[in-house]
Amino acid sequence: MRVRRLLQESRYWNVSKSARSITLCSCTSNCRSRANVRQTSRQFATTTAPQAIAAAEIDFQSQRVPDGEPPLKARIVPASPSYFTGKPDFTDNLLTLQALLRKYQTYPVVEPLDAPRTAWRTLAQYRLLVGEPVKAAKYHKIVQILHRLNQIYPSLMPDEVRKAMEPYMRATNPHANVARPRTIDGFGRAVGLGRRKTSSARVWLVEGDGEILVNGKSLVATFPRVHDRESAVWALKATDRIDKYNVWGLVGGGGLTGQAESLTLAVARALLVHEPSLKPSLRRAGCVTRNPKRVERKKPGKLKARKMPAWVKR
Repeated sequence: MRVRRLLQESRYWNVSKSARSITLCSCTSNCRSRANVRQTSRQFATTTAPQAIAAAEIDFQSQRVPDGEPPLKARIVPASPSYFTGKPDFTDNLLTLQALLRKYQTYPVVEPLDAPRTAWRTLAQYRLLVGEPVKAAKYHKIVQILHRLNQIYPSLMPDEVRKAMEPYMRATNPHANVARPRTIDGFGRAVGLGRRKTSSARVWLVEGDGEILVNGKSLVATFPRVHDRESAVWALKATDRIDKYNVWGLVGGGGLTGQAESLTLAVARALLVHEPSLKPSLRRAGCVTRNPKRVERKKPGKLKARKMPAWVKR
């Protein structure tokens, strides 16, 4: 390991067991002190980041020393506090961003929706950048700090923060990704698509008196449960539009619950074409965002996704 190799080069070092920091030893040549290093089998990763590389060996031969004393041989303390860790680049990046957040946490910020749109690097791109197997949960910490720093007022944004965020930005223009506008056809219909689990729904919404047909049948005939019927028209009920639009829907796949909740998203998207001003109300009602939850798959050796067989002593 790197620590063992460094200790073999010079015996005038004292290595702190708690902080793992290397300091100079002022003892003479007959010093019998031993470096106290924690024995571990962990493999330390190498890095190419400038801040995570230890400094070169100091040449004390050219310096003046008192007569009768041998020259010292040592290395200075590494500039990075995470030089001897498994992931020095990630740790340095996280510590740098945390220090910036503490330094500028009192600066005024804007609302999250009013912050400048920025596309951050994906986890795969960040792994290629640092060359380390960083977990998704750890990279999420960096992204959270970046979102918080990005909320500082643009006119008050320090240059230090702007330069620190540049390596994490993708070379794309987020404003170029504009969704295709949905329009109402010649018959006054607006189309909406919705999905939930393995179910999918397509809805045509037109102004009317509240008639609802799903797969050519009435709502009661399609969904026997009251909860499913309420879920299918929840977007209209939450905005008091239940008797102002007619709904024709086609659903398929999955079960009744998945089909009813897919209709919720499809009706909400079609309603936004007629009345875009209802988006805040529909978002508060939970009708705008697609629900990504699915049934977890069964694993081998288990009764279900996570249930284990009963333990028997004999």
